[in-house]
Amino acid sequence: MAVQLVWLKRDLRLHDHAPFAAAARQGPVVALYVVEPSMVQADDFDAQHHRFIALALAELRQRLARRGAVLLIRTGECPAILEQVMQDVGAEALWAHEETGNALSYARDRRVRAWAKARGLPFHELPGNGVVRRLASRDGWAERWEALVRAPVANPPQQFAPLPWTDPAHSARVPEAGDMPAAASLGIRSAAPRLHDGVHDSLPGAHAAGERAARKTLRAFLTRRGEDYRRAMSSPLLAFEACSRVSAHLAWGTLSGRQAWQAAQRRRAELLEDRRANARWLASLQSFTARLAWRDHFVQKLEDEPRIEYEEFSRAYRGLRPDEADRERLDAWIKGRTGYPFVDACMRALRAHGWLNFRMRAMLVSFASYHLWLPWQATSKALAPHFLDYEPGIHYSQFQMQSGTTGINTVRIYNPYKQGLEHDPEGVFIRRWVPELEAVPTDFVHAPHEMPTMLAGMTGLRLGIDYPRPIVDHATAYRDARDRLHATRKSAAARAEAEAVYTRHGSRKEPLHKRTR
Repeated sequence: MAVQLVWLKRDLRLHDHAPFAAAARQGPVVALYVVEPSMVQADDFDAQHHRFIALALAELRQRLARRGAVLLIRTGECPAILEQVMQDVGAEALWAHEETGNALSYARDRRVRAWAKARGLPFHELPGNGVVRRLASRDGWAERWEALVRAPVANPPQQFAPLPWTDPAHSARVPEAGDMPAAASLGIRSAAPRLHDGVHDSLPGAHAAGERAARKTLRAFLTRRGEDYRRAMSSPLLAFEACSRVSAHLAWGTLSGRQAWQAAQRRRAELLEDRRANARWLASLQSFTARLAWRDHFVQKLEDEPRIEYEEFSRAYRGLRPDEADRERLDAWIKGRTGYPFVDACMRALRAHGWLNFRMRAMLVSFASYHLWLPWQATSKALAPHFLDYEPGIHYSQFQMQSGTTGINTVRIYNPYKQGLEHDPEGVFIRRWVPELEAVPTDFVHAPHEMPTMLAGMTGLRLGIDYPRPIVDHATAYRDARDRLHATRKSAAARAEAEAVYTRHGSRKEPLHKRTR
């Protein structure tokens, strides 16, 4: 039986891994992870991603070894590394999951396909989630997605076929396993200090990597933490514990969406067996599974149209914002120094944790896109390395949705003061992450610039020195952004583009006219 090479990318797990399961039926299996300098030195990659990947690979290597397979780690560019490893291990077929990634991975995968075709090498790419490659129409997509998550998981055998070099009578050379290189040696940047030791996180172990951590985190959410998920997911004070916190595992593939969906369904069945089943639990599970579907829905957009990493969904919105970002505004936003305490607290929490709940992510993007009128292309690249759970398909789709450039979604310009008062009325979250405002009375903690001069002096706060004044005036910025956006939205070109965007990317759950208000 010929050796089968499984090329790992964003699928760092053993269970529910179609390439492992399929390759094992054809022969002995060698797994390969390639650290590609062009990818890890890109703007959207961060040392926290490298760390998570390294930990996941260490565990996966042990899991594979117990079943008679090996995991090799190499540094270099594909397809050259693939060619070398294929020769070293005598592999006769290549297996991988399909990936919907950034422009770099998209171009890389095209090069690998061309190389495999020219070489006459069998290259089997299998779906890894609910995203459909070469999708002809969005009609029926939801039904296809549900059929996929309901299907049995694809697990490999308990024991892989013996590798050639394990046979004493065979002369095959044992390949070098290879180590994960240090981030610094590759020039991988760290965009901000992190709290990834878990000590300072409200959910201990939230940044642990690997399948074991993924299952533990999901199980804790489904049995203990998730009861108030639907209610608490919007609050930065509650969401760190009430949300599932499996997003990084889904992004890097230590957990599959199907595994998460099926686990939630099993939990739901357990609750329904109890006549006193908690209604909050059932509602929260429904919200969680719905978001698993929405996750793939947004990734599908990038799969169908890779250009949206750089270009507006609707071409009618090109040129709406400046081509170049105002560096002063961009720097203040990304460092949490805008003079809007709730916005700054959310940004600083994200930079420390590598995670933030969805509502607050949306507010950060809204503030940058509308109040600061920054181009989403610049802000999306600036924010990407700060998300441990960075998923290109979700990232760019959501950035455009929150920036009003899809042409089919309701425009939401978040009021940062209103959001703060709703989700942090006492200023607890603000004081935790903007300690400069610790002594500011609650009545003014959301807008310290409104404090009377005498009171400001009593608190010891020096506005403009210790903490900045608002970088823009809320009312003026809100009005200007609303007027500019609505003027474009009402144009004939924008309406025509909206029809085309909806046909290609719409969820089909409601008519277009209800989505373009």
